[in-house]
Amino acid sequence: MTKMHFDLPVPPPLPPGTLRVFALGGLGQIGRNMTVFDYEGALLIVDCGVLFPEDFQPGVDLILPDFGPIEDRLDDVVGIVLTHGHEDHIGAVPYLLRLRSDIALIGSTLTLAFIESKLREHRIKAKTILVTEGEKLRLAPFDLEFLAVNHSIPDALAVAIGTPAGVVLHTGDIKLDQLPLDGRITDLNGFARLGDAGVDLFLVDSTNADVPGFVPSEREIMPVLDSVFLKASGRVIVASFASHVHRIQQIIDTAALHGRKIAFVGRSMVRNMGLARDLGYLNIPAGILVTLDELNELPDDETVLICTGSQGEPMAVLSRIANRDHAIQVGPGDTIVLASSLIPGNENAVYRVINGLTRLGADVIHKGNARVHVSGHASAGELLYLYNVVKPRNVLPVHGEWRHLRANADLAISAGIDQSRVLLADNGVVIDLADGVATIVGAVPVGYVYVDGAGVGDITEVSLTDRRVLGDEGFISVFAALDINAGRVVAGPQIEARGFHEDPTALDPLVEQVRTTLEEALAKGVTDVRDLQQRTRRVVGKWVSATHRRRPMIVPVIVEV
Repeated sequence: MTKMHFDLPVPPPLPPGTLRVFALGGLGQIGRNMTVFDYEGALLIVDCGVLFPEDFQPGVDLILPDFGPIEDRLDDVVGIVLTHGHEDHIGAVPYLLRLRSDIALIGSTLTLAFIESKLREHRIKAKTILVTEGEKLRLAPFDLEFLAVNHSIPDALAVAIGTPAGVVLHTGDIKLDQLPLDGRITDLNGFARLGDAGVDLFLVDSTNADVPGFVPSEREIMPVLDSVFLKASGRVIVASFASHVHRIQQIIDTAALHGRKIAFVGRSMVRNMGLARDLGYLNIPAGILVTLDELNELPDDETVLICTGSQGEPMAVLSRIANRDHAIQVGPGDTIVLASSLIPGNENAVYRVINGLTRLGADVIHKGNARVHVSGHASAGELLYLYNVVKPRNVLPVHGEWRHLRANADLAISAGIDQSRVLLADNGVVIDLADGVATIVGAVPVGYVYVDGAGVGDITEVSLTDRRVLGDEGFISVFAALDINAGRVVAGPQIEARGFHEDPTALDPLVEQVRTTLEEALAKGVTDVRDLQQRTRRVVGKWVSATHRRRPMIVPVIVEV
């Protein structure tokens, strides 16, 4: 097994006839998926998604792939293949198109509908190429073939990428549901056909690689939903991903079965379900869909609200309901269903929402106490099946945290693939494919690009550290005006604190210490303002640490008069 190393050199120039592959996101994490294929001066990108922030990234809205390694080669990009319409695969497209707006987007009907709707919000008109499963497309020098795969969103595709250097097969997000709601199963015949012809590098979804067995069918949720609706005495509120069309379809079907009307709540839910219905992916029986105002006029036991917020997002509908910050108020008799899994990193946020709803008296149903969710990603048994069907020469696990990537690599080895041909890589690690052999040859620097409001890339790790300190320890400012020539403090020190201590007199003992420190420094001939600020910061920090066991942010302001 070839492992990623932290001391990899800068990759050498790309040799002729060699295909270079590197990820700018999606390895070692679940999110911001983006893989670049470089051949004979042309770049092909597969997916361009976002990662959602965790608690230790305060104020951050989204995290993008790092476009830096290709920013000076955007004119070489022949297209972006979008495997499906989830945010972690399409959410960063608007930010890349800001750098070059005419890059062709290649995807299926629903995927392109979702991304075009998103681009309209950014006032970007995209160039799109519609493809379907079984279709082939040449974007010189790349020959592409698209295969149907089953996932938790309709119209998902895998893509085979052919060059003279070899054939790469990228699964996208995949599972092997044999009874999908739409009847569209993963094209195992196509995978086998490509495998028989020879797949030189297999990029495989790793999200559930550490889960044994097979993922249950989406259809198994329907009886559970039916039981939940049967027991519910009042309103039913279901939170789900705004792109999970199949899950929403089952909720609608169950509501119809129990004589309930439905209303969509949340901007992304309303938008996506409208698109899915208009394109024929969502069937809503006549008369069942009403507005929220109309729903509020009905008896509680005849209503279902379908909303966003299943991951505890602070501004999503369900979080606001739990915080009593929404027009929808819940209480005893209401049943809340979180019809989704927990994305790693969101656990605390989701449990806060569950606790908030429970405190209000609602009955909360979630994956931990009922099967109201099945995964959209293949478990170990399905991945082994894929390895045996494809028989790849080289394997690169993708889409997962490190525990998932390693588990997937172990599965590939157990399926008989030589461990020297199984690559474990991190974002930025460069892999060259030539003569049927994939080799790690170096790494390009990649980092996190944070979106904060309208700013992209303005927030740094130092800024986040400052925010965490402010949030955890508070803030102390110290102001003093000095007469340098006289060597004395003429105003202040004035010490103010925020988020540090409720007692306004808690820092009074510091005033004389700061004055003494400054006047002693002036007496020694210290006149540099920066030096005086550092001395102030040290004396304040030492006292606060010894007295209160705290380490707040300390900002001294020293002025000369």
